[in-house]
Amino acid sequence: MLKAIRLYTTDSAYTGSEKASKGSLEPGKLADLIVLSEDPFEVPVDALKDLQVEITLVGGRVVHGGRG
Repeated sequence: MLKAIRLYTTDSAYTGSEKASKGSLEPGKLADLIVLSEDPFEVPVDALKDLQVEITLVGGRVVHGGRG
């Protein structure tokens, strides 16, 4: 599971030559992120496809979900 998440985050940023600004949550990096309905590390692999995106943040602003 961890390898799959890395493929979508740090490895993707590295491949796109954006490792300095994307791919991990660190001071000074862009922090677009999602909040999932369940912890992907705690559900069976075959249930990952059923997780829902509860909140999406882009540029520090909620663009999907959340309140208000």
